[in-house]
Amino acid sequence: MTILLYLLPVALSLGLAGLTAFFWALRSGQFDDLDGDAARILYDDDGAGPADDRRRPDDAA
Repeated sequence: MTILLYLLPVALSLGLAGLTAFFWALRSGQFDDLDGDAARILYDDDGAGPADDRRRPDDAA
């Protein structure tokens, strides 16, 4: 029964730390654009990335 004297404050402090982290993320704008990253992967960037720097073997140099 004395374990509750240790576990109850630990559980409450972890819950308070999680709630504090959530409100910090909410206030700093982490949840502002939920659909932007999901839709951005669908668009082609045309020239971004290392794949465009490679030459195919049948290209003349």
